[in-house]
Amino acid sequence: MEVLALERTLTDLDHVRLLSLARRHRRGDGSLSTPCASIEQVLDACAVVPSRQVRPDVVTMYSQVLLQDQTSGLRSKLTLCYPADAEPAAGFVSVLSPVGASLLGHTVGGVARWSTPAGEERSAEVLAILFQPEASGDYAT
Repeated sequence: MEVLALERTLTDLDHVRLLSLARRHRRGDGSLSTPCASIEQVLDACAVVPSRQVRPDVVTMYSQVLLQDQTSGLRSKLTLCYPADAEPAAGFVSVLSPVGASLLGHTVGGVARWSTPAGEERSAEVLAILFQPEASGDYAT
């Protein structure tokens, strides 16, 4: 997954926590697993802002988003979470999953692109952010 410089925005708290998560998942040889490599690319190429200053149209950790698949037109709701809280069947998607890493930091109207484990290319437009912790005054989640 190629990430263009500063095409995404992360809060300072999300950035620190995700950097720590990626470091904890390093292999013994220092390399990263594929999911962590994807998130590290996002971390390296994003704008970082204080949590209190993030725009309400940015996908942050624990944001609930409304997506529209660009191929099928199907809409879905997903909540971006840490791996320990992931429950894909309930709509809680890990930030280390291909779709989770692709959503982080996008804004409403942005298109997330990812590859499925089978190698299929997928994309979805962020139609709306239904809930963002920072927009509701929660700056510590």
